[in-house]
Amino acid sequence: MRLDIFSEIQNPRPWHGDHEHERLVQTIEQAKLADELGYGCWWQVEHHGAEEFSLSSAPELLLTAISQHTSRIRLGHAAVLAPGRFNHPIRAAERAATLDHLSRGRLEFGLTRSTIPEWRLFNIDPADVRAQTQQAFEMIPRMWTEDRFSYSSEFYKIKDVRIGPKPYQKPHPPLWQAASSPASFEDAGRRGVGVLGTTLWEALPRVRSMIELYRSAISQCSQPVGAFVNDRVAFFTFVHCADTDEEAMRNGAATAAAWYTVQAMTFFEAKEMFLETAARQQAMMDDLAGGGLTGEFLRAEAARGLSPNRAQICIGRILEGEHVPDDEIFDALSEQDSLIVGSPDTCRAKLRRYADLGIDRLMCFHQVGHLPHDAVLKSIRLVGELIGEFDQPRDHGGL
Repeated sequence: MRLDIFSEIQNPRPWHGDHEHERLVQTIEQAKLADELGYGCWWQVEHHGAEEFSLSSAPELLLTAISQHTSRIRLGHAAVLAPGRFNHPIRAAERAATLDHLSRGRLEFGLTRSTIPEWRLFNIDPADVRAQTQQAFEMIPRMWTEDRFSYSSEFYKIKDVRIGPKPYQKPHPPLWQAASSPASFEDAGRRGVGVLGTTLWEALPRVRSMIELYRSAISQCSQPVGAFVNDRVAFFTFVHCADTDEEAMRNGAATAAAWYTVQAMTFFEAKEMFLETAARQQAMMDDLAGGGLTGEFLRAEAARGLSPNRAQICIGRILEGEHVPDDEIFDALSEQDSLIVGSPDTCRAKLRRYADLGIDRLMCFHQVGHLPHDAVLKSIRLVGELIGEFDQPRDHGGL
């Protein structure tokens, strides 16, 4: 399992006059340290209008800056927002290929459909996002590999044009899809792209089940959207390492995990997102003929009659507007091994549990909430000292 870093550039209040500049400079400092220590990839999100939750609204610029301060670490979009009002596929292809050249072939390219508040901000019809995301996956690899490109759909009319530059990596950078539900794990597999698991609220047994769902889907992929199948699984979780378990807690790990949970639920308008996902999943469960692997997955879960665990109950209370104490949120997430917090020995044991799930890349989420910059750097350094114990890539038959 390769150890990577996942960055949202969180920017909690209170703010001082140059807080945004300071956060961006700190992010580059963290990336430089990660490069020196041998982390595999720096994954940068794209969010808009996120206030405290994320300053990462121009990840292509930040990744370009990081590319000029590093030499080994790969640079990942986790992920480019695919609907055209966010990023027209031509612009996404051009920017990504340019970054691939400037980094001398270190780009990992992910796409995602985004969520309700960002659709609203950019005046995007939610009914269009799935089709536009699929079409972006279809178009961008072709723009990179075909001398002249044409495409026609309800949303895009492109006729006989050369899109440049072509990427430095041949035939093109690895493709990924951000995913947080069983259906999106299946979608990634059917497209033949790597999956970026972007939720830390799942218990590890369910993470294992979603990985198995993805593996089943990708094993059936005969026509990947790209020139090759990328069958890798990346997953992110909150990681904070200190000299002792007690020091990790004194640094504010519990408060940071709770802050992130509440902020994420607020920014993503998670109650509405949950209701939409639940309705779609119920339809898949009911459709015995057309529900696909996700329908089978959900029916099997229902048959097991699993009761909500403590973390799910906490999340439900937050969605209903209840204030849940920080230590209760942290304890609930820790109970299901969703967090990696503590001394190097504690973190080593928790990292091993993720490796045993069959994850190929663990995206360590170090810079969270109010954690001090110095504590974040120390956490990156201490976990970096464990890289050699886990950096053994698996062979799934893909690239």
